[in-house]
Amino acid sequence: MPASNRISSRAASDQPRLRASAEAASVATLLSHYQTAVLPPWTGAGWNAALALPYEALDGATGQPLPPQRYRAMACARQLYVFSLNEDFREHADRLFASLCRYFADPEGGWFYSIDPAGQPLDTGKDLYTHAFVVFACAAYWRASGNGLARQALDDTVQTIETRFALPEGQYHAALQRDFTARSLPLQQNPVMHLTEAYLAARDATGSAWFADRLAEIGAGVLRTFVDPDTGCIWELPRGAADNRIEPGHQFEWYALMAMAPDIFGESPLSAHVARGCAFAQRHGVVAATQGVVAAIDGQGRVLDRTERIWAQTEYGRALALRNDNAGGVALRQWLRRFPVRFLHERGWNECIAEDGSVLRADMPSTTPYHLATAWQALRSRSAS
Repeated sequence: MPASNRISSRAASDQPRLRASAEAASVATLLSHYQTAVLPPWTGAGWNAALALPYEALDGATGQPLPPQRYRAMACARQLYVFSLNEDFREHADRLFASLCRYFADPEGGWFYSIDPAGQPLDTGKDLYTHAFVVFACAAYWRASGNGLARQALDDTVQTIETRFALPEGQYHAALQRDFTARSLPLQQNPVMHLTEAYLAARDATGSAWFADRLAEIGAGVLRTFVDPDTGCIWELPRGAADNRIEPGHQFEWYALMAMAPDIFGESPLSAHVARGCAFAQRHGVVAATQGVVAAIDGQGRVLDRTERIWAQTEYGRALALRNDNAGGVALRQWLRRFPVRFLHERGWNECIAEDGSVLRADMPSTTPYHLATAWQALRSRSAS
């Protein structure tokens, strides 16, 4: 073989290794930013020591807390999840769990939605979204700490969900009154998606086969109610509802959940539809020039809302990290180049930007580190494999 051909062949064989090395370096940069810029503020300026709760949001320019109007159980639970993942913050996770129970557990059952700035109940309604995140956070905290009270809270909340929120055929009320009587709200896919996430975490934490069986039923209910048979996308409201929309970020989020539980969803019809929906969302909901994910599209792929929210970007990154095909790898490397420049800064992140990169929301909510954490876990696992 001529020397020039040998050099060309060697260079070609080196390309996958070089791509993997560059990808790993990009992931390491994201993880470093998370550890040094995202997490520390929530044990410092973002922590209300008087109430032992995280503030709802920080000012993106100064890093100081914005004046609180409320504190939500869901926000506390998301922070509990985030800090349960890191052994260096175990005592902080202990404080978060104690405050979750102290402020938000309703003596009459379930969890309040929010409290006021003085720590008194504000919105005493019960919503599925909040209860799902309590299960999700308690699963992570129990695995990390072994605190039996967290396992009890997990079990009790699952019991509340299944006896109070559950409807026939795998559906759930999105929200209820304090006494668990129904509110006149439509079914919504988003709280069911997070319940799926929560039950996956609970299955992994407890080893209970019940969760796998229930997740299969939930998946079948989502397929019947929310999936668009033409695109595979999951609508925000039941199929055929007025003013419905498809959020690309949620297609990527559902894809990640399916990919994380192949033993439950691998052969399910829902998983096949979600894969098609993810491809549709990537085609129509991702801006090619910037890799920015838009907020909403319709069933024909027309953009309804061009706002780019950071959570949708991280869900896109997580979905790409969980793919094993060449096209997914190419897209991931493009995303890794574009995302940090557009959304991250030395004090944290931009919550929402326009397509041209201008900042639409400069605050940094306490709920966003959860989205970063779940995406960065997938990226870390990919880099390690």
